[in-house]
Amino acid sequence: MEKEYSFDGPGGKASLVDLFEGRRQLIVYRAFFEPGVYGWPGHACPGCSLVADQVAHVAHLNARDTTLAFVSRAPQPDIARVKARMGWTMPWYSMTDEFDADFGVDEWHGTNAFFRDGDRVFRTYFVNNRGDEPMGGTWSYLDITALGRQEEWEDSPEGYPKTPPYSWWRWHDAYGADGDDDAG
Repeated sequence: MEKEYSFDGPGGKASLVDLFEGRRQLIVYRAFFEPGVYGWPGHACPGCSLVADQVAHVAHLNARDTTLAFVSRAPQPDIARVKARMGWTMPWYSMTDEFDADFGVDEWHGTNAFFRDGDRVFRTYFVNNRGDEPMGGTWSYLDITALGRQEEWEDSPEGYPKTPPYSWWRWHDAYGADGDDDAG
């Protein structure tokens, strides 16, 4: 990707690379929580809220070098309030530029997957409309990423990370301090 994108997060300004939180893969769900959307300012749209309610514990994604983030046009104080009320824990950022229009999620919800090689970012997957409604589980998210589940049974190119099935599974509070698969 050639264009730089900017977001507001709980810690201040963030770039698209920052949303990766140091990991190689990023999944971004565009939620409709903003002025003019049904439910504002108390809620995100009912469908996007249902998606958020289904999100598995993100520690399992983090263990596979993958970050999940939600983005919307709502300001951070509104996002923090609704996340606290609903018990949502995924990172959630405010879009401040054309990210939604550039990635086909300005008029409808959608999920984009990205892969990072240093500071270079590649969009590797996109689904919208009814196609991203099944998302939310660890497996459905990993299956749309470039690296997949990263297990030996997958037909992956030489050099891709692979572990035996089940060997990386932990209770969500038993991964390393940063959520990565370094406990065990």
